[in-house]
Amino acid sequence: MRLELPAMAAMLFLPATALADPHNVFGLFAVEDGNSHVEISDCGDGTPCGAVVWIDPTSIESGLPPEEVTAPSTGEPVLGMVILQGLREARRDWRGGTIYSPSADQSYGARIRRLETGELEVKGCVGPICQTQIWTNLDP
Repeated sequence: MRLELPAMAAMLFLPATALADPHNVFGLFAVEDGNSHVEISDCGDGTPCGAVVWIDPTSIESGLPPEEVTAPSTGEPVLGMVILQGLREARRDWRGGTIYSPSADQSYGARIRRLETGELEVKGCVGPICQTQIWTNLDP
């Protein structure tokens, strides 16, 4: 059986379309500076939660092992810490939650969405001012 050109072209776009769903934010990601990995999974209610699952030992100035790095204000271990939570599904992304930056020891309003490339766009916001990071998808 021979496929016509329009049918073949449509088949080429299927994988990109599957990745283009901005609400499919679940998976393993390297943060923009590459110093840690965050796994985003279901919080238990269908919304995404992100936890730190790896810290690059060479990025730790104090020389501590990753298991001993703690958040300055709480003393909680950063490894395993849920840093992204409370999001709700919006029209084109997830928003309304918070993201915690252990290095800045600060929480921000959060917006996240999957880009067509498979990467994750993560915005940390204070009021209407947002800073954007692009996290690399590490899932095979």
